[in-house]
Parts: sequence; structure tokens; C-alpha cells
Amino acid sequence: MLSYSEPPGYRRTAPIRRPKLDPYIAYIDEWLGEDKARPRKQRHTAKRIFERLRDECGFDGGYTIVKDYVRTRKRGSREMFVPLSHPPGHGQADFGEALVVIGGIERKTYFFAFDLPHSDACYIGAYPAANTEAWLDGHVHAFAFFGAVPRSILYDNDRCLVAKIMPDGTRNRTQRFSAMLSHYVIGDRYGRPGKGNDKGKVEGLVGYARRNFMVPMPCFADWGSFNDYLEEQCRKRQADILLGHKTSIGERLEADLGAMRPVPAAPFEACDLQSGQVTSTSQVRYRGNDYSVPVAYGHREVWIKGFVTRVVIGCAAEVIADHPRSYGTGDMMFDPVHDLPLIERKIMAFDQAAPLQGWDLPEAFATLQRLLEAKQGNAGKREYVQVLRLLERFEMEALHLAIKDALQMRAVSFDAIKHLLLCRIERRPPRLDLDVSPFLPRTNIATTSAASYMSLLAGGGV
Repeated sequence: MLSYSEPPGYRRTAPIRRPKLDPYIAYIDEWLGEDKARPRKQRHTAKRIFERLRDECGFDGGYTIVKDYVRTRKRGSREMFVPLSHPPGHGQADFGEALVVIGGIERKTYFFAFDLPHSDACYIGAYPAANTEAWLDGHVHAFAFFGAVPRSILYDNDRCLVAKIMPDGTRNRTQRFSAMLSHYVIGDRYGRPGKGNDKGKVEGLVGYARRNFMVPMPCFADWGSFNDYLEEQCRKRQADILLGHKTSIGERLEADLGAMRPVPAAPFEACDLQSGQVTSTSQVRYRGNDYSVPVAYGHREVWIKGFVTRVVIGCAAEVIADHPRSYGTGDMMFDPVHDLPLIERKIMAFDQAAPLQGWDLPEAFATLQRLLEAKQGNAGKREYVQVLRLLERFEMEALHLAIKDALQMRAVSFDAIKHLLLCRIERRPPRLDLDVSPFLPRTNIATTSAASYMSLLAGGGV
């Protein structure tokens, strides 16, 4: 009564004794300690610990005392968290995964998630892969979506962003990511390796977007349509009032936008930048696929810009090739025009030239090829390649119309087609006069008479 103003209740004076379990507690503690370095889904349960104690250590006690001790140990080792406040003008970014149907094919999508924690406003963009160019492109589109740039962004330690974590905890950024941060003047912050709860807002956004924007499984004709849909869902969400708030996301977004910086006039070029060398078959390898370049650049050093949807190849200050991006492996992306000069010189390779296989040309081209080959053989093939080489300087539509004109006028030659093409572009009437253009082939077209057929009967063969 002198020590306590009120009765303190029952107080234990000695530690709990477990005669059956105490000799085995060291084993349990050791196994639970090892679990901390194991994947979460491959850690010991109380049932599994009981079975190991019984089978490996000769434990003859019951399951309940093991379960109670394991529950007490795990409860005491659970991580505690500090409630955070999020000032306006700062963001978090991450990538998530989901299954979608694009162009009739079910495939995995990697979606870029950008969150402004103060207002909970978000941007979601989908990509075929979570690579460097997707990270950069996601930032560019997110800033354009909000019309402003955050002062800082919290990231995880993705290899597309962080080249190396130094012993003192500082990050060595990758070259393109560092260039993007410098272009927009953004401060970068990073969570602890393997700890997603350091950026819990965007982690929650990843799950929210998957459950609400991608259920049922989205089906779209192309990536552009899918991303338009995702942007619209992000705009609609700004009208929501979340639990614990009295104002909508859009109303709180005004404070975020007021604290953010304006978007620069020139957007950052969201691409991966590498160097390469042209092979003897006038191709450049990028990310496991080969892309053609003009044969004039064979064996030369080139630079490669890998965008989300295309691959651009250049030499010095000149762009020499622009291809659609392939996300397969071992694909060969040809522009047939690149190889035409070499095929013209090595005309015997015409029929087996890989760049020409599957080239979808209008029917008039096939008719022209057939007439030239029937008339001149291999020389006709070479002249047909010369006609195709006009695509190096002129549009496909203009050349197609010139070939149709030539077939209609029965002027089947490279010189005639080039003349008709130039006349069409310059908007002047053609002059296929042999006196003006003596290099045009002379063609005599005769009308078959009935007397010619009568001559067949002279020998009595019919």
C-alpha cells in the first residue's frame, strides 16, 4: 500500500519456464534468424518448426507450445513505421506488371506509375518492357500530363537508374538517367534496397492501378490506345475523395502544381544511347536484334538511339536509318532500299536477297518486273532494281503512279519511268519522243492479221 496508490494487479516474479520446450528454443531462434535472409514465401511456419523439432531433434512436446512461442517471437520482430507527411511538389515513381491483350495477343505489360503523395494524383503509362527508354519516356509523359515538374522524386534502386550503390550509401546513376535529371533539374532520392515501404505511396498506386484500371483484362489494338485509356482513368480519379481527406484529389493537386517547376520548352529525348559497328551485311545489332543501314556505311562506327517504339541509327551528325522497334530476339529488321545499290551490282543475288523477301509492293511493280525480265533477262532484273532505287529520293506513291503510267503507255524501261516520275512531280506533260529522248527503247507493236493464221494451214498440220 505504501508503494502503490492502487493495487498493481498480478506481477510475475520469475521468467516463464517451459520444461518441454526450453531445451529446443536455441534451435527455433536459429531457424527464425536464418529466415530473415530468405524469401518471404520460403520461411518457416510454426507447423514446419514443430515438425523439424520432432523429426530432427527428438522433441516430444505438443504443437501448441511451439506455436505460442513462435507467435511471440515474430510479433516482437515486426517492423514499426513512422507516420509521414508529404509536402507538395514532390513525387514517387515505380514500375508494375500486369497481363493485357494488345493487337489480339495476350502479353505482359510493364506500367510506369508516378504518384504525387501530397495530393495522391497519379499518372500511369504502359510499355512492352521496363527498360531505360521506358523509364525516361514515362517521366516525359508524366510531366506533360501534369504540365509541371516535381522538385524531387523518390525511386527504388532499379538497375536502369542506379549503376552502383557506393559504400557510403550514395548512388552512381546511369548516364541517361543522370542526363534526364539534369535536363529537368530534379532532385533524386532513393529507398533502402529491397524495402518497398520506403515509397509506400507509389507501391500502393501500383496495386490500385492493377486492380482498378486492368480488371477485367484490357484489350486494345495498340499501345497508344491503351495509354490513352490509362490517362483518362487517371483524370477521372482526380474527382475522388480518399479516406481521411475532406477534399478531392484534384483540389489537393493545385497545391502540388503550385510547388512544382514549369516544364522546359524542349522535352528530354527519351532514348537509350549506344554505339555500334555496321557488319559486312550492312546491319547493326541492338538489344539482340539486327537493323539494316545503307550499304555505303558498311564496317563503319555508328551511334544507336533506342526509343520505345523505334530505333534510330546515325553516323557522325547524319541519321542513316529509322526502324520500328522489335522486342523479340534474333529478329532482322530490313529497309529494302538500303541494300538496293549492292543488289544492283550483284544482280545474281536478286532472287534470294533477304531484304527483298516479303516486301509488300503494289501489283504494278510485279507486272513491271515480269515484263523487264521477259524482255532482257538478268539485264531486266538490273533495270528493275534501278527503278526501285528511285525510292531513295522519291515517295512510293509517286513512283507507283509513274509505273502505272508507263505500263499504260507501254514504255517499259527505267528511263521512261524516271521521265514520267519527274514530269508528275514537276507538274508538266510527259514527252516520250524518240527524237527528244533517243535513249528510250524502240518498240514495234504490230496487229496480228488473219493471213498469219492462214499460213499455219499451208502445211496441213491442222
